[in-house]
Amino acid sequence: MTIRVLVVDDHAVVRSGLRRVLDADAGIETVGEAADAERAVFEAIETKPDVVLLDVMMPGTTGIEGMPTLLQAVPGVKVLVLSMQDDPRYVREAFDAGASGYVLKEAADTEVVAAVKAVAAGESYVHPTLGAKLVAADAAERRRAERDPLSEREREVLGLLALGHTNQEIAKMLFISVRTAETHRAHIMRKLGLNSRAELVRYALAEGLLDSS
Repeated sequence: MTIRVLVVDDHAVVRSGLRRVLDADAGIETVGEAADAERAVFEAIETKPDVVLLDVMMPGTTGIEGMPTLLQAVPGVKVLVLSMQDDPRYVREAFDAGASGYVLKEAADTEVVAAVKAVAAGESYVHPTLGAKLVAADAAERRRAERDPLSEREREVLGLLALGHTNQEIAKMLFISVRTAETHRAHIMRKLGLNSRAELVRYALAEGLLDSS
């Protein structure tokens, strides 16, 4: 049975290259393309793919932010995230949003094809190196959670906020959307019971988050 794939990336040359790689395999057929998360929903409804190969960083809504809507619009579709980021935090965020796999843009053609086939078969796919990083990061996160209510990402955002960076600057520095940066800030303030930037700075100083600056 042929695996039907929808390719979503804001760069036409990337979509074209992925299409060539996928269509070269007899068991895969590219059934459509989209340049952003919003258009991906319409294309998915129209083409009913088995797998959506979804870029993370796109203008407007990011791939991770748009994933819940996509999964709701086409129940049963599998999402394979395509990203330049090899940080375990991005992998975790992708799977938390509903992804079935995570593959790097720098991956070899054979790995992309293997990843598509794996998620289409109902398996989860993460490159072994990324998987090892994720396990190590999760273990460190559990140890930290025992003494700190903030996640690693929230501590990173907290440090940048304390240094005076805006939500827009933080989003650009961490390769996330402004909306996600705002959400992290709201969670930080709520978890720590803080009401102002001054209180936030005092907390960051007390925790040593500004020592390296």
